[in-house]
Amino acid sequence: MNFCSQCGKPVIQRIPEGDSRLRYVCEHCQTIHYQNPNIVAGCLATLGDKVLLCRRAIEPRLGFWTLPAGFMENGETIEQAARRETVEEACATLSELALYAIIDVPHINQVHVFYRGEMATEDFAAGVESLEVQLFEEADIPWQDLAFLTVRRTLECFFADRRRQAYPVHTSALPPSRPIHTS
Repeated sequence: MNFCSQCGKPVIQRIPEGDSRLRYVCEHCQTIHYQNPNIVAGCLATLGDKVLLCRRAIEPRLGFWTLPAGFMENGETIEQAARRETVEEACATLSELALYAIIDVPHINQVHVFYRGEMATEDFAAGVESLEVQLFEEADIPWQDLAFLTVRRTLECFFADRRRQAYPVHTSALPPSRPIHTS
């Protein structure tokens, strides 16, 4: 950040009084610019024994497979964001959703939140951010072509949970030295 979004003057970095973190501060209007992690919301959508995956039409990781997910927008709940992203990327609607995985990705200032839910209908299609959308049985998941480590972790948990027929909420964090994608 170089300039204040309130008054347009240059900002500096310093620890404001009463704070413990380095922040961008405008010395002209005294605005403190807090920067917080972005929330990525998505769905692990199923139809029977199959999981819905989207092949990305955009960067990052163009051409790789992912669960339908994207950045949460202002004014929506995490669940609303997950449903919206599933409609936008896979043209699919879901019945009841259950919170399933929360994965901290601190090295890129993100938190990935995935819900689990059954598709409301058999209808789906590639949205504008997807090259194609497909239902996969566990044996056919394109593990080497998954876009993100958070998606891999969520799918691994899901298939293990499905064998046990128990679906707890999973929480974890990616280590800072590991990339978010697999190659």
